[in-house]
Amino acid sequence: MKRDLDLIRKILQICEEAEYGFAPHAITVEGYTDDQIGFHIYLAGQAGLMLTEDVTAIGERSPAASPVSLTWQGYEFLEASRDDGIWSKAKRAANASGGLAFDVVKSVLITLTTVAAKKALGLG
Repeated sequence: MKRDLDLIRKILQICEEAEYGFAPHAITVEGYTDDQIGFHIYLAGQAGLMLTEDVTAIGERSPAASPVSLTWQGYEFLEASRDDGIWSKAKRAANASGGLAFDVVKSVLITLTTVAAKKALGLG
């Protein structure tokens, strides 16, 4: 299964919308299967974006995790990717560099967000 950064972003957004600090127990995203969602929660945990609990059962086709809560890094990623236009530009820039590597996307997001903030303040 390929990593889908759009799905990871959607999962983080759903967790952020939860009323309290804990993530919802059941996450559904239109157009994605439970297997895809569980695997991407697992990946988000590996990336340090959220605390997760491994719920992979023997015989499963792929690893899966249940969300516990977002981490500081998860919130930072959400803040940097909040604007859909900046998110799209970051993905295009990362793809132009040869692939959608997470660290490249994060770096581009931070750069684009910094540029937008400077413009908003009349500094750039």
